[in-house]
Amino acid sequence: MTLFRVLFFLLPLALAALAAPVRSETIPLTELSRYLNALQTAEGEFTQINSDGTISTGTLYIKRPGRIRFEYNPPEQALVMASGGQVAIFDPRSNTGPDRYPLSETPLSIILARNVDLGRANMVTGHGSDGTTTTVTAQDPDNPDYGSIRLVFTGSPTELRQWVITDGSGTETTVVLGDLQTGGTLRDILFNIQREMRNWGN
Repeated sequence: MTLFRVLFFLLPLALAALAAPVRSETIPLTELSRYLNALQTAEGEFTQINSDGTISTGTLYIKRPGRIRFEYNPPEQALVMASGGQVAIFDPRSNTGPDRYPLSETPLSIILARNVDLGRANMVTGHGSDGTTTTVTAQDPDNPDYGSIRLVFTGSPTELRQWVITDGSGTETTVVLGDLQTGGTLRDILFNIQREMRNWGN
């Protein structure tokens, strides 16, 4: 077989290989921990899928460690904040002030911790790839009854795309992230629960 015929035979195979989607490897836990620890501030749009199938949208603000803010778009009027070790849920239908509980009792505290270490014993209960994304399921190893968080990442570069929180009763809430703007400056006042209570008249 001449060189020309060999090249003619191999060319379609080479083009097919180039056209095939590249399957990503499972991102190691050390790399995922590094990414989360480097994520000091972030801002972006989100879509929330609730356990009853309803969907909400809004803007998310993260300022690690320990601070997050979910501003919901109309017709939703709720606001969810975490700061100072507390989570506050503001609901305009309530006249008794926001519901408040310790951040440490929610799976979200895992990614808002000062030092995220997914390699900690008994923290990660699932870790794998579907060829496109890497998924990690994590819980508080000391309090697994608080629930878990399932984090979905894409690679090259590593980016957090989604999380699913399962609370202690088994209720799931999914948050799908838009493109996050990271590394910017976010004012501390965005995460001031007491100020927000005054704004809501509580």
